[in-house]
Amino acid sequence: MITRAAFRFSVLYLGLFMLAGQVAGSLFLVPGVSFRGLGPLWPMREITFWVARSLFGVEGTPDPSGANGETVFFWVQTAWILVFAVIGACVWSVFDRRREHSSAVDKWFRLCVRLGLAAQMFEYGATKIIPNQFAAPSLNVLATPTGDLSLNTLLWTSIGASPGYQIFTGSVELVGGVLLLIPRTTTAGALVSAAALIQIFVLNMAYDIGLKLTTFHLILLALFLLAPDVSRLARFFFLNRAVEASPVRALFRVPHANRRALAAQLLLGLYLIGFQAWLNLDYWYATGGGAPRSALYGIWDVEELTLDGVAGPPSENDYDRRWRRVIFDSPGGVTFQRTDDSLARYGAAIDVERGTLALTRGGSRNWEAGFAFRRPSAGRLVLDGEMDGYEIHLDLRLVEFDTFRLLNSHFRWIRPDEE
Repeated sequence: MITRAAFRFSVLYLGLFMLAGQVAGSLFLVPGVSFRGLGPLWPMREITFWVARSLFGVEGTPDPSGANGETVFFWVQTAWILVFAVIGACVWSVFDRRREHSSAVDKWFRLCVRLGLAAQMFEYGATKIIPNQFAAPSLNVLATPTGDLSLNTLLWTSIGASPGYQIFTGSVELVGGVLLLIPRTTTAGALVSAAALIQIFVLNMAYDIGLKLTTFHLILLALFLLAPDVSRLARFFFLNRAVEASPVRALFRVPHANRRALAAQLLLGLYLIGFQAWLNLDYWYATGGGAPRSALYGIWDVEELTLDGVAGPPSENDYDRRWRRVIFDSPGGVTFQRTDDSLARYGAAIDVERGTLALTRGGSRNWEAGFAFRRPSAGRLVLDGEMDGYEIHLDLRLVEFDTFRLLNSHFRWIRPDEE
């Protein structure tokens, strides 16, 4: 009876969670369509708004567009899905108490869980194999002292600086997803996926990264698939005993229908992998590691700063002009690093032919600044212009990347005695 109730609760709770969140979004991929689940859409959205306002006393309207899946909206939505699943499982058991759980419901729901979890593993695997999830350290991060980095930025930087590790973890996730596609390798796929997801969940918890709620539920999906084999796995791993083969429940009674169903699952898997590869390659060349760099790319140390013709130590200027570095990374931005290592970011439009640099500031439509630039040599840059009523002259020297140990560390079989 307990097993039957737990199964019915799992069908309702995990099923609704998959439909509401990004599991459904990664399973139903259509070019040109942005879909990340039914949760932010009618009617689940309106139910969540009502529960948040009436039962949790949330003021205003919770934002359903949070990318990390951990805003108030998603926690409230998970809460009412949990309550609904408990009530639904009780009602289901009352009206169907004379029967064990339906074999048809079991095998078709397991199919949905297998495909949904596989789709998520493909999504997370592809964004690591094509190293987009953890980008290589930006120039702003390189110029920021380690103590000023947040926990999640520190993790992003350390993994982004080691693409080999990122690609390896993505490959493990991809393998887990592929094994989930095939009924006979479901147990192996669930084990591989659970191991990968538990590591991700621990990192999310330890480094305060978003998607903790989603990752936890992906672990539950993997455990649901493993539940029928718990006793077999325990006997094999802990008692060192031989175990019988796990029964494979066919979807249909006719053999050729099952072969077609398997072919359809494999084709869906190939489509999802190809789609994720295309999305990540497009992102890589648009805004990721393969994106264009600034025409003045580099970290530039300020060797001379003149305000209205008066030169002096940057520390003696007003706070917004205490510049020690100017950083050009992406084509549309520039960062000024002050003497206290804080960063001031601006939008930038660089015209190489005219030798001009136009700056804009987020949140202000009227603010603007402009500089003329010239490069006497590859390692020198001179800026002359006007900003906030000051006539400014900057003489800059390019910082060589070999000064950053993070960028020049490499694998070694033999390490020195002292380092």
